[in-house]
Amino acid sequence: MGEQSPESARSLETAELTKAFGGVRALDAASVTFQPGRVNALIGPNGSGKTTFFNCVTGMIRPDSGQVSYRGRDLTGRAPHVVARAGLGRTFQLCRVFPRMSALDNVLVAARPGGLVAKLRGAHRRADVDRARSWLTRLGIEHLADVEARNMSWGQQKLLELAGVLMSDPETVLLDEPAGGVNPALLDRIGSLVRDLNAEGRTFVIVEHNMDLVMSISDHIVVFDRGRPIAEGPPSVIRSDERVLGAYLGV
Repeated sequence: MGEQSPESARSLETAELTKAFGGVRALDAASVTFQPGRVNALIGPNGSGKTTFFNCVTGMIRPDSGQVSYRGRDLTGRAPHVVARAGLGRTFQLCRVFPRMSALDNVLVAARPGGLVAKLRGAHRRADVDRARSWLTRLGIEHLADVEARNMSWGQQKLLELAGVLMSDPETVLLDEPAGGVNPALLDRIGSLVRDLNAEGRTFVIVEHNMDLVMSISDHIVVFDRGRPIAEGPPSVIRSDERVLGAYLGV
């Protein structure tokens, strides 16, 4: 990627990232830089490559070519736990929680490497328990601490998954469709939480179809179409970009 500026050295970047499934290129030489310390959004029509991009960045799948860099470190093709330790946390479009564990235990599992083993052995540090409870409180689900995840609503499970991600203290958080299936009250809570956590220094990259949420909380938006970025900028610019309207509306 060449010599990096101080700002670039703190960024999540990709260069010429490419991934094909069969004969279809889900990512087509996608080069993107997300702004550190900001709320970034990644939007685009269905099938534009957004989730594939997240999966390549976070090590869920390996790109065919190209590079993923975070804070100047090459993370291309690294395993998910390596990516997480580098400071990247990620939620999923379909929540990944342990359905038969309580909310508190779900968050404790994410406390540190070996968290599930610690849970099975019944051994958790007091500091981890206190911190897990504080995240449940921060997300407004402390009253569900002893409730099994399977008995929580979809929106509450999304908050629980996010609490687990935050438990590992990532510098950058990637959210995959946080608004999907969430009622308006919880959606407002998620939006406020993102802005508050961003104000405290965390970077966000959000894949989302809810344009009201995207436009209200994002500082910088990248628009994908057919596996590569076609536009980027602040919400005020993206709203009126003809390329974006064409990608979404076919005009």
